[in-house]
Amino acid sequence: MHVDLVPLASTSQIERTPSRGDGIPAELEEDLRAFGCKLIHEAGILLKQKQVAVATAQILFQRFWYVTSMKQFGIGDIGMGALYLASKLEECPLRMRDLINIYDLLLQRTSHTLSSPQNKDTFKYAPMSYFGNTFYDLKDALVVAEMQILKRLGFNVHVVLPYGTLINYLRVLGLTSRKDACARAWGYLNDALQTPVYALYAVPTIVSAAILLASRHLDISLPSSPPHCWWDLFDAPWEDVWSVCGYVMRLYRERTPEERMRVMRLVSKKDVRGWLEENAAVQS
Repeated sequence: MHVDLVPLASTSQIERTPSRGDGIPAELEEDLRAFGCKLIHEAGILLKQKQVAVATAQILFQRFWYVTSMKQFGIGDIGMGALYLASKLEECPLRMRDLINIYDLLLQRTSHTLSSPQNKDTFKYAPMSYFGNTFYDLKDALVVAEMQILKRLGFNVHVVLPYGTLINYLRVLGLTSRKDACARAWGYLNDALQTPVYALYAVPTIVSAAILLASRHLDISLPSSPPHCWWDLFDAPWEDVWSVCGYVMRLYRERTPEERMRVMRLVSKKDVRGWLEENAAVQS
């Protein structure tokens, strides 16, 4: 029996994720995934972590939500656990205390944004006490999150990153001399980490989508008329390439302040459960 080296979500998981099964709307789930990945990215920068570990963490984070609901685990805890696990997988391990401190800072900043939406007050970080409950609560959450990611993904945490593939494809298409195209395509690959595409499509398809977006925005002409379509060189189906482009472009859609605040309020599972109960009461 053929086994994929890189696990992708099944059709049933895509059509009805566990979170959607618990009543979380698809658009809200997508925004929560993106916000969780943003926290991972910001934590990686503050910790001066390698990009490969940060990217791996975001992909593991996205996979996790195809097997588990956001009603059971918070995006903050799972993001922290994913980054801790990825740092081990990529052989650049983080100190648990450093990671907890950074996530505490990010969560405090999120709370400050909620309490002061107009950013009238300057954010000041209040370091936690190492003998208080906050540190030990976050430490317990980190350990549980890492264990649950491994358990629910069946220890299948192999990740293939797209950057080497992108360089090869740009060489084939003769675009390596265009620094703007290279930078733009690289940026789209990084932005795509905030979407579920790495859990849905093969790397050649995602890379082809990044090149397509870069070439369209920079008005670079590439062979696109059948039977001489450039994406066929890389065995990337057009429908899938276009779908990946849609996921990436939805990241840039304009959101209302209320939508942004709603996402920030739902970082923990307790907040998500409260939101579900409120909406159930309103609908009934």
